[in-house]
Amino acid sequence: MFSRWLERNIRFVFPLPAVLFVLLMMVFPIVYTFRLSFYEWSMSALVPPSWVGLANYKTLLFSDPRFMASIWRTFSFTLGAVAVETVLGVGIALLFNQEFKGKDVLKTLFLLPMIATPVAIGLVWMLIFEPNIGFANKVLQFLHIPPQLWLASSQQVLASLVIVDVWQWTPMIALVVLAGLSSLPTEPYEAAMVDGATRFQVLTKITLPLLQPTILVAVLLRSIDALKTFDIIYAMTGGGPDFHSETINIYSFVQGFSYFQLGMTSSLLMIFFVIVLGMSMLLVSARKRWGA
Repeated sequence: MFSRWLERNIRFVFPLPAVLFVLLMMVFPIVYTFRLSFYEWSMSALVPPSWVGLANYKTLLFSDPRFMASIWRTFSFTLGAVAVETVLGVGIALLFNQEFKGKDVLKTLFLLPMIATPVAIGLVWMLIFEPNIGFANKVLQFLHIPPQLWLASSQQVLASLVIVDVWQWTPMIALVVLAGLSSLPTEPYEAAMVDGATRFQVLTKITLPLLQPTILVAVLLRSIDALKTFDIIYAMTGGGPDFHSETINIYSFVQGFSYFQLGMTSSLLMIFFVIVLGMSMLLVSARKRWGA
C-alpha cells in the first residue's frame, strides 16, 4: 500500500527536502521579522518585547530623517552603479565578441574582480582613494587636476563607492550579455550583409534589439544585488563620513547591532523588503513587456 502511494506521489516526495529547506531558511525568518516589527525590543535594556503595533513604522516613515535619507542613498547608489555597469558591460561584451589576439587572457583578467572577497576589495580601494598617497590622486595630479578627498568627502563618498562597485560587477553584466551574443541567430546578420548595412546599422538595428531581453535580465539581477550591498560599504566607510554613505543596509546593521533595537530594525527591514519586492516586480514586468 505504501509503495503504491509512493509511486503516485513520487513527484512531490523528491522536492520535499528542498521545499522544507526554503521554508526553514527563508519563509520563517521573514514571518518572524514581520511579527517582531510590531514590538519594541531593546536587548540592551534586558526587558521582554512589548507590543507597540504600528509605532515603529510611524517613527521610521514620519519621524526619522536618517531612515529616509538612507533609502535615498540606497537607490542613488543602485541607479548610478547599475547604469554605468550596464553601459560598460554591454560595450565590453561586444568587444569580447570579436576575435583578437590575447582575448582569452584578457577575458580571464577582466573576470578577476568578481571572485575577490569584498573586504579585500574594500581595503585595496581605500588605499587607492587615500588622499595623500593614493593612486587615484596621483593620476589626477598627472592630468593637472586638483586632488580629491574621495571617501573623506561627504559630496564624493557615494560616487567613490559607485566606482568600486562598477569595477567589481561590470564583468557580471558583460558575462551575461556575452552569453546572449553567442546565442543570437545568424540569419539577420546574413541578410544585413546582403543589403549592405554598415556596422553601426547592424549594431543598432539588429544586435541591440535582439540583446534587449538579455540586458534586461542582467539589469534585474544586478539591481537586486546592488540594493543589498553591505560589505564593501561597511568595510570602506562604515556609513560615513557623517552618515553620507549610510545605505539602508548599513542603517539596519547599526540599529540592530549598535543600538540593539530589534523591533525597530525588523520594521526597517520589512519596509525595505516591500520596496525591493515592488522594484523586482516592476523590472520583471518590464522584461515581459519589452524583452519578450
